[in-house]
Parts: sequence; structure tokens; C-alpha cells
Amino acid sequence: MIAITGASGQLGQLVVEELQNTVAANQLVAIVRNPAKIQSLADRGVQVRAASYEDKAALVKALNGVEKLLLISSSEVGQRAVQHRNVIEAAKEAGVKLIAYTSVLHADSSPLGLAEEHVATEKMLQESGVPFVLMRNGWYTENYLASVPPALQHGAFIGSAGEGKIASATRADYAAAAAKVMTLDNQAGKVYELAGDYGWTLSELTAELTKQSGKTVVYQNLPEGDFKAALLGAGLPEGLAAMLANSDIGASKGGLFDDSHQLSALIGRPTTPLAESIRAAL
Repeated sequence: MIAITGASGQLGQLVVEELQNTVAANQLVAIVRNPAKIQSLADRGVQVRAASYEDKAALVKALNGVEKLLLISSSEVGQRAVQHRNVIEAAKEAGVKLIAYTSVLHADSSPLGLAEEHVATEKMLQESGVPFVLMRNGWYTENYLASVPPALQHGAFIGSAGEGKIASATRADYAAAAAKVMTLDNQAGKVYELAGDYGWTLSELTAELTKQSGKTVVYQNLPEGDFKAALLGAGLPEGLAAMLANSDIGASKGGLFDDSHQLSALIGRPTTPLAESIRAAL
């Protein structure tokens, strides 16, 4: 059986749906905090089991009979290392034979502050003795497209990435890769650096947005502190605003770029172009 943590999240649900194309529903275990959120998966025969990243005993129970586990990194920045340790220890106790982990692109050399908890988790996996595979995901295109409505409203797209190239892909692209890794043999020890085929700058994003929307949008590059303040002013929580501003600085240093095309090779098709994602967003 294959289990997926965080299966009610945006990436998790896409992975489960993708896996249903090649794996019998009753061989999939969706581990979630609140099973009611994914009743539709249970209705299709997927085993839905309740456990949070904080509850190791519940995780051990939820992983009973599971051979492969996809550990989707927690969304709670600052709590991830502790939460991931619970999952890894529970997997070991339950006899899981392979853990796949969604890390961050070039985690061991990344300039992004959020890489710290991913590096810590990778170290835990190495020390656990459980065979593992790393899927180091680049940025989701959706992370930037969330800013399209205010950019259109104000005629400006703000950030701190300068002219840094961002090789993003959609959540669906990364979900397809995760599903593929979970169904392939001999994955233990592999490290995938996953990113989109097409690198772009925020200036290029706004040029494409202008072209498709018919409304002029310019990119306004801000110092990290000013960008964080703007995000706070827009209502984002302190931790998220700080993480996004820091990640843009990391992008300006090349932290979100990779041109190895490992993602498209894994999923057997090109990754979704930025223009196509913008068209869908509009």
C-alpha cells in the first residue's frame, strides 16, 4: 500500500488523484487531520485514516500495512522539523519500506531560509535507517499567480526577486512526479531536483500578464523589508510574509532556478508553461 500525508492539502489531493490512474483505490491510504475534508476520496474507495503530524501514536496506527510513504512537507513553517520527525519515527515503527519526501530545490545549497527545515528533515531520513528518496521541488507557479488580482487592480506586481530566473512548475506537474516516483521500483537513494522547463523573471511574468490581460502591469522590485511590510499590509501573517520576502531574495540569487529538466523527464511531458498558467488564472 501507498500512503500520503497531508492528503487533504492542495498538493496531496492532486497526488492521490494522479495515483488513482495506476493504483487501485483500496491500495491508497490518505492520511489527514480531518477525514471529512476528503470524503469524496473515501467514496471512491481510498482508505482515509486520521492522524496529524503532531500525533505519533496516531501516525503509527495510520501507517499499518503501508509499504511506501509519501511525506509531503508540513505547511507549518517553523514546526516542520518536529512534525516530520514524528512521521519518520512512526514510519520506522510501522515497518514502512520506503519514504519519499518533498524537499526544496537544491536544499543543501539553497539560499532560501525555508531550506533549513528541509535540510534537517533530510538528515533525519539519513539517520532513520529507512530507505528514502528525495523529491526536491522548486517553486509552484501558483505561488506567484496568487498575486495576479492585486497586480491587475494596481497596475504593479511587487517583489524582491530582481532579475532572478524562476523555473517554476504547477502543483499538477509536481503531483504527477510524486505519483510516478511512488509507483517506480528501485527509488531508494535517489535525489530528484525538480523544476520547470522554462525559467522566467518577474519582469517577464508581468510582460506576459500585460499581454494577456490587456492591462499594463509593471514589475516593482522592492528591498526585502519593504516587500515584507507590503505583504503584512495585505493581511498576510508575519511568518508567511517573512518567508515569501526571504524566498524572493533567494530567487534573486538563483535559488529557484534549475535547468536539468528532471521534472519533465520524470513525468514524460514538458512542464506547464507560464503563459498557459496565466491564461488559466485569468
